[in-house]
Amino acid sequence: MKAVRYPTILKAQAASAVSTAVDFLVTIGCVEGLHAWYLLGTVLGNAAGGATNFYLGRHFVFRAPEQGAPAQGVRYFIVWLGSMALNAAGVYLFTQLLHLNYVYSKVVVSLLVGVGFNYFLQLHFVFRKP
Repeated sequence: MKAVRYPTILKAQAASAVSTAVDFLVTIGCVEGLHAWYLLGTVLGNAAGGATNFYLGRHFVFRAPEQGAPAQGVRYFIVWLGSMALNAAGVYLFTQLLHLNYVYSKVVVSLLVGVGFNYFLQLHFVFRKP
């Protein structure tokens, strides 16, 4: 198993912050601007943030554009589906059970899923070096 490379993890967190901003803008825009259900906004925000994160991960964080984009895309999509499910379930549970505002729920869940799930799977599965 690879050791954690701090420059990579710092770049990953910067890319995650940008992707999260896109995610939140889409989510809040859908819920507040379009009056969509908060869970639909969460899923659409995750999709927009995921696309942003894939691009940044491939070109900026893990510098893996020489690897086949379709193969990376499939691996990323698998991880993204898990991430989206965890995010949606977490936001739902925090919002319904703890009665937190959906934005606060999304912040907490995004941090937990981003660091505990996404980073390590992207490093060791999606953008792994051959």
